[in-house]
Order: sequence, then structure tokens, then C-alpha cells
Amino acid sequence: MPRLLPALLLALLPAAWAGAALAEDRLPTIPPAQYTPEQKQAAEAFEAARKVPVFGPFEPLMHSPEVMTLARSMGDYLRYKPKIGTTLSELVILVNARHWTQDYEWYVHAPIAGKVGIAPEAIAAIRDGRRPTGLPEDQETAYDFTAELLQNKRVSDATFARAEKLFGKPGVVDLTAVSGYYTFLAMELNVARYPLPKDGTPLPRLPE
Repeated sequence: MPRLLPALLLALLPAAWAGAALAEDRLPTIPPAQYTPEQKQAAEAFEAARKVPVFGPFEPLMHSPEVMTLARSMGDYLRYKPKIGTTLSELVILVNARHWTQDYEWYVHAPIAGKVGIAPEAIAAIRDGRRPTGLPEDQETAYDFTAELLQNKRVSDATFARAEKLFGKPGVVDLTAVSGYYTFLAMELNVARYPLPKDGTPLPRLPE
């Protein structure tokens, strides 16, 4: 039996190395002192718009400052001023974070969602991969629209009609755009393996 231990340890080492690799930040934060002129210009424009230095999902995007600037500009509208309002946009963000199992996106937006009117039970349900119940009509419609879009890559006529009735055509466009924007950020963060802060709790891993 003791002779089996070295062989067992050797067999386990590749898995351990793979786990360590998965924890690595592939697109690490660039120190400002190392910015190229284009990155410096993008960072200055970011701080002028957001009143804070580059943070979160925009850090990996700084490896392509043009993309970062365009993403920041779109986010200036979709996060803060969408026609569906910030309560519904935060709900949509959580649905996207859960769909993509994006821990950082969830870490940032779950507390915000609670502050803007999403019930704790609804947040917990989304976190656990369940459809929340007892939502107000507008939240239920936004949830169903987003979940269906992510799952089926389209929405049914019935779901579209519900959303259009409540939000109008401009609202449907914004509802879809918020989902697309936060899917984009989730994809970038997942590709980068952007680290979750030490006080964060990873989302439960759901069956694929």
C-alpha cells in the first residue's frame, strides 16, 4: 500500500497544476507607469467620465484601449441611464452573471441590486439557478425575457409582447442591450480569469 502513494501523488500533480493555471490572471492589470500613450489616453478619459481610475472589467480591457473606451462609453448609458431603469438593469445583470458564472460581476452587482429594489429572495434564487417567484410584473417580465434570450438565443412572440407592452420598443432595445453588454463583460472577465476579491464568495457551480 505505501508503494502506491508516490504513484498516486504523481497522478494527482497534473490536476493540481491545472488548478493553479486556472487561478492565473491571463490579462493582468497593467500598472499605470507602464501604459502606452494610447492606454494613458484611454485611462484619462475613463477617469474623466467615471470619476475613478480604471477598475474591474475595464482592467483586462486596457490591453486593447480602443475596446475599453468603447465599452466604457456604452456602459455609461446602459448601466446608469437605460430606459428600463436601474432596478431592472441590475436584475438583468444578475441573470447574465449567473448564466456565465461570472463571480466578479456577481460580487459587484448583487449588493447594488439589493439596494435598488430587488428582493433578497429573488437574488438568492437567481444565484442558485432558480426562477425567482413573487416578482413585480416588470421584474418578472425582464427576468423571463433575459433568461429566455440567454437560454434559447431568441425570445418568443409572447415574451416579446409582454416586454413591449411594459417597456415599449425603446425599452426592449435597452433591455436586450444591457444583456448583451454584460454578456460581453462576463466573457472578457472569464477569458481573463479576472480574480475575485478575497472577501468574495464564488457563485455555486451549476451543472453544464
